[in-house]
Amino acid sequence: MTTLDNFYSQVRAARPLDPILLDKPIALEALQTPALVIDLDVFERNLQKMQSYLSAQGIALRSHTKMHKCPVIARKQVEAGARGVCAAKVSEAEIMCDAGIDDVLVTSPLATRDKVDRFIGARKSHSGIKLVVDHEQSATLLNDSAGAEGLSVDVFIDIDPGMGRTGVEAGEGMLRLAEFVCAAEHLKLAGIQMYAGNCMHIEGFQDRQAKYTKVMQKGIETLALLQDNGIEVPIVSGGGTGTYNMEAELGLINELQAGSYAFMDIEYRDIGGRDSGVFSDFEVSLFVLVTAISQPQSRLITVDGGFKSFASDKMPPQFRDVEGVIYHWGGDEHGIIQLDNPSREVVLGDKLAMLTPHCDPTVNLHDFYFPYRDGLVHEIWPVSARGFAF
Repeated sequence: MTTLDNFYSQVRAARPLDPILLDKPIALEALQTPALVIDLDVFERNLQKMQSYLSAQGIALRSHTKMHKCPVIARKQVEAGARGVCAAKVSEAEIMCDAGIDDVLVTSPLATRDKVDRFIGARKSHSGIKLVVDHEQSATLLNDSAGAEGLSVDVFIDIDPGMGRTGVEAGEGMLRLAEFVCAAEHLKLAGIQMYAGNCMHIEGFQDRQAKYTKVMQKGIETLALLQDNGIEVPIVSGGGTGTYNMEAELGLINELQAGSYAFMDIEYRDIGGRDSGVFSDFEVSLFVLVTAISQPQSRLITVDGGFKSFASDKMPPQFRDVEGVIYHWGGDEHGIIQLDNPSREVVLGDKLAMLTPHCDPTVNLHDFYFPYRDGLVHEIWPVSARGFAF
């Protein structure tokens, strides 16, 4: 009889973690579509730019793997200088640990014995895995489970930035939990986490900075409160792509949890940069390649990418290099392209690259990346943690 834990372990063990090398390169145009493709030249520039900027500011990078769910990419980020990675869920963290990533922070709290025991199972063989806590109950569960295995666990305490999603209340609530963690025999306070996700996509740099500065003031005050009470906090982790160039001036975050900078998408592009209405600090490197498969009307052409290929909570996808066209959702499998005044002719059989509205959930719809350079794909990168949301 197979237990649920055994089932998960078997599924995890079957997931490929390394690049799949091709005997011969494949031209981008020869890929079966829809296909998730990465422009390697752009992708590598994004990694280098973020790492260089943060290093110059004295801020560490802990890249968030919930965006790409791919150990190959996580390794490249670490090789480029990232301190470690984040994972939103224990299952994602397990995949990263399996792939040899040493320093992994699970950024969502756990509140049940089964999940805590699962985390401790990963901690047995991976000393660098860490976890956030935001309540004495979850901290107690973690302490008890760690103690039963004779382990000590590094924890970060999560502060609610006012979103009402996760985290302990800033100020006195945080102080009480920090004292509780410090007194726990099998827990070690490694840092605090404060991620203001409600600020990342505010349009307009000045408006975003003003809101973010106001929200994070609670973190600054809480850090001072902890220090005044003799509690040292070596790491303050949080922030993201939308605030990467605000952190140094604010002076709170010394470990950035950025993810989308590596790929970018329409949502991030539209938030605006410091000196522009378009956020162009990082380039779009991730696309979905689709094929024009039908033309039922002269002013419309259908592509083979719909809701099963793109995820969006705001806007539809857009073409990378064709203007004068509008994408309309055509159902699960299709997109209907309105040919208003196309900048080039689009005909049946054409393969076209499209920008993703939101890269994170779009990635979770695909099993593989096809990274390319000079129009050729030499290897395939598995989306190893696809569907691992538990």
